[in-house]
Amino acid sequence: MTAPKIVVTSRVHAETLADLEGRGRIVVNRDGTPWPAARLAEEIRDAAAVMAFMTDRIDAAAVAAAPALRIVSCALKGHDNFDAEACARAGVWVSIVPDLLTVPTAELTVGLIIGLARHVPAGDRHVRGGAFAGWRPELYGTGLQGSRIGIIGMGAIGRAIAERLAGFGADLAYWDRRPADDAVGFAPGLRRLDRADLFATSDILVVALPLTDGTLHLIDRAALATVKPGALLVNPARGSVVDEAAVADALAAGRLGGYAADVFEMEDWARPDRPRGIDPRLLADRDRTLFTPHLGSAVARVRLAIEREAAANIIDVLEGRAPRGAVNRPDAAALGLRAGTA
Repeated sequence: MTAPKIVVTSRVHAETLADLEGRGRIVVNRDGTPWPAARLAEEIRDAAAVMAFMTDRIDAAAVAAAPALRIVSCALKGHDNFDAEACARAGVWVSIVPDLLTVPTAELTVGLIIGLARHVPAGDRHVRGGAFAGWRPELYGTGLQGSRIGIIGMGAIGRAIAERLAGFGADLAYWDRRPADDAVGFAPGLRRLDRADLFATSDILVVALPLTDGTLHLIDRAALATVKPGALLVNPARGSVVDEAAVADALAAGRLGGYAADVFEMEDWARPDRPRGIDPRLLADRDRTLFTPHLGSAVARVRLAIEREAAANIIDVLEGRAPRGAVNRPDAAALGLRAGTA
């Protein structure tokens, strides 16, 4: 019987490949540059398993053209780039790594909040530029103590952010469609407000929502028109939850005091109308923006753990088990047919 083909679409650690060794014929993208859609489709056409990353997109057409495919193992938490329903109908598992990204993303969020609120990038440029001659009354920012920080979304990442902010003496509040009463255990004093109140009264707003049809451009021009004048907005979640053009307009109008982000609309491959770059007005506004290149999970030991968990999901399926990180439930008949082709 031919060894199953396992496709790994991005460069990974040697330990991850060692986990997969002996499970099949491994094909790895070692370039560090994402494969274009045509190359990805070509590679998975005869594959049994694929370890996929943020830069990939696998839709119904790609799955239909890959009759041996049994699992799309996403080395990430958000999976809107992968059509889990189409995969289920075709008998293909889709799995994610749900928990390992939460803490490092929350840690980075705190860094973005402090960096933006206290003008850390501008201060760094000031010192490096040679103009610093000692203390002067300048670059006054916003402290966390006594400020209201409003968290938009109280899932795992929202809770982890609240937990880490609890020691700063901030007034913590959140909005979510469903109450998260148990989140008070993570952050004593955390209160749920309606969305209008949260936007109107928060000094700092933090986005902690996944990208869905219901959250696409949740933070748009209409929403930004209701924020407290001069408020700061921080997005460590998904780029397209925020309308970046509307943010640029709000900064230009003085409605927003600053914007920090680790994620951008151009990264959301499932959107055919996604921007192909970051709004140049945001990039030019160096004093009121702070950006990082999707570093939420960029902690060495965490990335390794994410990869190995994704590999474990692949091994589960190749050995006839449901993957531990499954987000869909494949059609039983279709699943059986695909298992027979591996």
